[in-house]
Amino acid sequence: MKRRIFMSLLLTVALVMTAALAGCGKGDSEKTKVRIGEVTRSLFYAPEYVALANGFFEEEGLDVELTTTPGGDKTMTALLSNAIDVALVGSETSIYVYQQGTDDPIINFAQVTQTDGTFLVAKDEVKDFDWSSLKGSIFLGQRKGGMPQMAGEFVLKKHGIDPKADLELIQNVDFANIAAAFASGTGDYVQLFEPTASIFEKEGKGHVIASFGTESGHLPYTVFMTKQSYLKKNKDTVQSFTNALHKAQLWVESNDADKIADAVLPFFENVDRDIVVSSIDRYKQQGSFATDPIIDEAEWNNLLDVITTAGELEKRTEHGELVDTSFAEKAIEAVK
Repeated sequence: MKRRIFMSLLLTVALVMTAALAGCGKGDSEKTKVRIGEVTRSLFYAPEYVALANGFFEEEGLDVELTTTPGGDKTMTALLSNAIDVALVGSETSIYVYQQGTDDPIINFAQVTQTDGTFLVAKDEVKDFDWSSLKGSIFLGQRKGGMPQMAGEFVLKKHGIDPKADLELIQNVDFANIAAAFASGTGDYVQLFEPTASIFEKEGKGHVIASFGTESGHLPYTVFMTKQSYLKKNKDTVQSFTNALHKAQLWVESNDADKIADAVLPFFENVDRDIVVSSIDRYKQQGSFATDPIIDEAEWNNLLDVITTAGELEKRTEHGELVDTSFAEKAIEAVK
């Protein structure tokens, strides 16, 4: 009799524990998994890291997995092959896919940065810099057709420099190896993102002398995008994702570089804190971080002008074809 009572009690305890564990598991499983592929790891994308570090994605019921896929081509390949759900990459990649012909276009739904993020770095210190001094120099460029290179060429032409005729332009170095190539002696000038530009200054490997971001104007430089099919099937997920991003954008806008650095430092473990602070401050000062997720038509048209100037656009792909602002608009209403 006692044995039966004891076994009954054990069974009851087991059932209670199982229910409790099941309840915990259910809470975790309710979070929707979203896989992000970012084109590079850069402080230029501070709002993305803030959204992760401050738990804004979790607040929206999302379990976000972040992977760095160096280069626009690799990031887009990952998106097209369903290795990731959402890409953080330049808008130009969606245009290239569209113009090659596809029945599942890539849709830009949330903007993260609104200027170019590269800086002109010289090997030697330059006093009283003038863009014309680049003529006749060796310029270590970015990938042909990529946004950094096109924005760079746009700025050079704006200052009367023909990148093909007035420079020795090097473009055969892989995106991930450009900084190392410059440090090892290739080129007189190079375009670099932060924190690499500030690290090079600190280590005496180069000197920041100009910003391509301030020179090229506002454009949807880096955005979150996904397949049209994913967007249609996962509207609530995309809305939650955009809400989380906007929370991070407002947080970045209202806090100084010091506080932002504390939030994003775990994503830059090998970078000195002072470099992180100065890099973020540099981007904040030039207005690189978008303050809302909307990709507006004026910015999109500026992007098309930049791509056209680079000779990489077969025909203009209008704003309404590859941009969906509805998620951004709803996020602005939902997040105050």
